[in-house]
Amino acid sequence: MKDQFYGKKDIEKAAKMYTLKPELMKGFLDLDAKIFADGSLDKKTKELIAVACAHITQCPYCIEGHVKAAKKAGASDEQIAEAIFVSVSMKAGSAMAHSCIAMEALEE
Repeated sequence: MKDQFYGKKDIEKAAKMYTLKPELMKGFLDLDAKIFADGSLDKKTKELIAVACAHITQCPYCIEGHVKAAKKAGASDEQIAEAIFVSVSMKAGSAMAHSCIAMEALEE
């Protein structure tokens, strides 16, 4: 096993998934393309949502890719930072919400 994960080139290993299950990988890529196409929400808005989600899921590949895609779609640095702060609030809020479980355990 490696000493570290998430090397810059490691994402290229995901291509093996295409070799092993091409129909499923194609389905995933088609879905992804459809989701990020302009629709009721424009591409920039979708990429800003993805930036926030990527920070919550903590995927470094998604963070880098969606920040770059958001920038390319016209998002400003300030908009990207604000999207990240939304994720900070959501992550902190979920920890606070889960405190209810701890408080209930203290009462038992």
